[in-house]
Amino acid sequence: MKKRRHLVPTRLGQVHCLEAGAGSSGVLIFHINQQSSALCEPLVDTLAPHARIVAMDYPGHGMSDHVGFQPTIADYAECGQTAMRELGIGRYVVVGEATGAATAIETGIRDAEHVAGVALLNCPYYRDRLHAEERHASLRTGLRPADDTGFPLLRSLTFVIEQDGEHAPMHPTQAWMDRINRAQVEAGRDRWQALNALHAYDLAERLAQLDRDTVLLMGEHFFYAPYLADHVRRIRRLVAAEIVPGARFGMAWERPESVAPFIQRLLGQRASRSGSP
Repeated sequence: MKKRRHLVPTRLGQVHCLEAGAGSSGVLIFHINQQSSALCEPLVDTLAPHARIVAMDYPGHGMSDHVGFQPTIADYAECGQTAMRELGIGRYVVVGEATGAATAIETGIRDAEHVAGVALLNCPYYRDRLHAEERHASLRTGLRPADDTGFPLLRSLTFVIEQDGEHAPMHPTQAWMDRINRAQVEAGRDRWQALNALHAYDLAERLAQLDRDTVLLMGEHFFYAPYLADHVRRIRRLVAAEIVPGARFGMAWERPESVAPFIQRLLGQRASRSGSP
């Protein structure tokens, strides 16, 4: 599928967007923290025959401009809104995984007039900010190594499988690892900004305020899967809540064929694959 790239001017500088597909229906995809739109390409390719798909790099990530302050989840959502306006997409479904799920929630609240639905992949669950920081403490103490200036060091696929497998797909490949390493270098010393923004975001409260059709998908082997019911009881307009069998992290990368039918459902389209919802 042929793709187009854009640098969209926003209040936080230029943000890079990867676009594919055509038509009046749109989808905006937000990536996992410390990653980039490059990790969303399989989902972009899967959805592009059905709608106009945009995957955005957060400020400070991928090919977007860096910012000299700590952004918020609301800042990321604002950039997504601006991008969709600049690209002429008036009605869209917003999709996000992990930190991207928080950004999708915020977008659905802020831009409810234009958001047709929200798809949350591996949506985080925290009792409070301390719980969030404790949950990710190991990332800062060895699982995401850096040099003595704080710049990310490259990791091998073997290292990730053995040391940080819970933050990898079930069957990570070298192609996936190469994109992860590139995204780490692109984010540089700002790579913690998105995670810091997530920790400061009251996800449970904002999820309860979301008033858009919502799909919630959790990877069977991801550590947030047991909290599916906790999220479900907060969702006002639940379309579907499912555990994706055999999946873990990075579902936009590894399991686009499992995710896409639910997004098509939010778009009001008939899913095209057997076994789809």
